[in-house]
Formats: sequence, C-alpha cells, structure tokens
Amino acid sequence: MSDAILVLNAGSSSIKFALFEYPRNPGDRRRIDRQAALSGQIDAIDASNPEGAHMKARDVTGRLLADQLLPGTPGESGRNDPHRRALDFLLGWLAEHDNGMTVRAVGHRVVHGAEKYAQPILLDAAVRDDLAHLIPLAPLHQPHNLDAIRAIAELQPELPQIACFDTAFHRSQPAVAQLFALPRAITEQGVRRYGFHGLSYEYIAQVLPEHLDQATANGRVIVAHLGNGASMCAMRGRRSVASTMGFTAIEGLMMGTRTGSIDPGVLLYLMDSQHMDAKALTRLLYKESGLLGVSGISSDMRVLLASDRFEAREAVELFCYRITREIGSLAASLGGLDALVFTGGIGDHAAPVRRTVCVDAGWLGVELDEVANSKNAICISSTTSRVRVLVLPTNEEWIIARHTAALIK
Repeated sequence: MSDAILVLNAGSSSIKFALFEYPRNPGDRRRIDRQAALSGQIDAIDASNPEGAHMKARDVTGRLLADQLLPGTPGESGRNDPHRRALDFLLGWLAEHDNGMTVRAVGHRVVHGAEKYAQPILLDAAVRDDLAHLIPLAPLHQPHNLDAIRAIAELQPELPQIACFDTAFHRSQPAVAQLFALPRAITEQGVRRYGFHGLSYEYIAQVLPEHLDQATANGRVIVAHLGNGASMCAMRGRRSVASTMGFTAIEGLMMGTRTGSIDPGVLLYLMDSQHMDAKALTRLLYKESGLLGVSGISSDMRVLLASDRFEAREAVELFCYRITREIGSLAASLGGLDALVFTGGIGDHAAPVRRTVCVDAGWLGVELDEVANSKNAICISSTTSRVRVLVLPTNEEWIIARHTAALIK
C-alpha cells in the first residue's frame, strides 16, 4: 500500500487527471517521480457526445487501463453537475484500479490567481469563494476549475485540496511589465498584465540546469510554449521578466483558434459596422480565429503542415512570423539572448515551425542543427551557435503534484 496525489485539470467539457505516488517518509515527499503512475482524461462531460462521457486511462508504461463510457446519463437524479458526476466515477474507478495507492490529496490547476495568489494554497470554503470572484478575469476557465474543486469537496470532504495558479509564476515581473497605459482608476481595479501558462514555465525553469550550464540556465532565456494555446516567456535567473499573454489568455501569439494580439480598433469597428456584441466577439476571438480562422481548414498544426493548400501555408507562415516578432520583443526586455526553449505540443513535435523560427532568429546568434531538429532532439542548436536551442516537453502535472505534497500535512 502507498499514498498518492491526484492532479486535476478541469475544463468545460473534459477533465485531465494524473496520479502520482506520494512517499510516506516526510523527507522524501519532494522527490515525487516525474512520471505519473497513471494518467488519462474524461471527455464530453458536458454531454457534447450523444453516447455520453468517455474515459481513457493509461499506466506509467503507456498500457491502456480504461477505455469506456461513463455509466448513466447526465440529467439523471443527482447527476446534473457534469464535473461532480465525472469525478464521482473517477474516484470510484481509482479506488479499484490504483494498484494499492490511496489518494491522500488533490492538486488542481487553477488558471487565475490575480495578484493575491502568487503561491499555491490550501483550499477551504473562504478561498473557494474568493477565487470565484476572479471568474470575470478568466470566464472560460475559472468556473470549470472551481466546479471540480467543489465536486471533490462534496464527494470526499476529508481530502485536502491545493490550488496551483497559472498566473503565479509571472508575479516576479517588474511592475512596469505588468501595467497597461490606462487610467489608474482602471488599473487599480486589477486590469493589468497577468500572464499565463505559468505552471509550464515553472517546470522548464526547474529543469533548465539539467540541460544547460549554470550561467546559461540562469541567464537570458526565452521559452516558447506552443500548442493550441500559445505564449512565450522571457526569464532571467529562471524567473519571469516578461510574457506575451497579458490580462487574458488571448493576447500575444496567434493560437489554434485565438487571434492573439489584435488592434482594439478592429473590435470597435466590428461592434459598430457588424453590430457584434460581447458574446459574438468572444466567439470570434477565442473560437473562430487563429490557425483555424486564417486557414479555414483546421486548428491542428499537423493537419496544416501536411496540407498543400495556400491557406494552410499562410496560416503556418503567420504563426511563425508572430513568434519571431515576439522573440525580438522579449530579447529586448532581456538585453540579449542566451537560450531559446521550445515546449508544448507544437514546440515538441513541429520541426518545420522550429526551423522557420530559428532561421528568422539568426540575427540573435541562433544557428540550427538541421539533423537534430528533424529528430526532435533535446538540443537542436549547432555547436557554433551563440544561443543554445532546446526542445523540452513540459510537465505541469508534476509541478502541481510537488506543490501539493509540500503543502499537505
């Protein structure tokens, strides 16, 4: 028998989960293995699939442990809360299939902590209510994070729960990097640049010394988290100095379905000429733009790279161009560049994207090793490159598990 920490990342239609073994010896609790003992995802919890919610789970070797529909249907007595229903099933399933591990705590990814929550925190009713006040800052994510937290509190109230925030890593940025040029009466109400993907950046910061010498790891580093959601972060001393995302998770880079930075005058024009309201603009900015909107084909980089259509090539070209532009901006905030790191689904696997970005960043001293890049190697810069270029898969779940282990008694 052993103890375990359950890590949850809850969205509107899915819940990702991972189970990490939790050493019973207090001296070993920060030595949690980076590989989850098991992990998986429950999809279509919002009844978007006519057949119902579906769960897949795999063990540490990748062996499939579950591939099944959840029993019952949403709307049955006691099953109206999709997160509660899904987590009730998951906790029961884990009790039977966790190889003797007992869940002792739950760690949650929570998108927004604003200025107040710069560190992970043990959750209680007061903190949950406080985090609910931040829903207007992240309306597409925060409510679902909280739904999962409330569900666990109802299903197993004895389990301690820890919130880990995607905004926390960026609180080390200088004040000027967090400001908007708006009246103080507005910025003092919390309208400022927060930055996101902080748990991913925290992981990269943690492992940089394993791949770079100490001076380079603690030097001027830009990390590109490229996936369906995409952002970049400038680090010095492995702490955030600047980021491309700001008040919301839409600023900065072009993404799978999100515009990234856009002239606000465009929105005023659409409101005036097309009579678009806040709901329509939200759908446009978050769901209908980015790679999907420009290509008219797909938000999936793999599909676009395999296509021979002009629209697909243009979408990829614009994606890379925006990354190149932001590298210049972030390098300026650092006063130069010592290392460039790619992570995220696109960052890990899309060699053509990395190649274009590295070639365009040649003026900063980046030289690419074409063979290493084609093999998705860890180091893809040439031996003569003044800037080290790495490809490092992120591990946000492990970061959450470590924080959870540190905070529970």
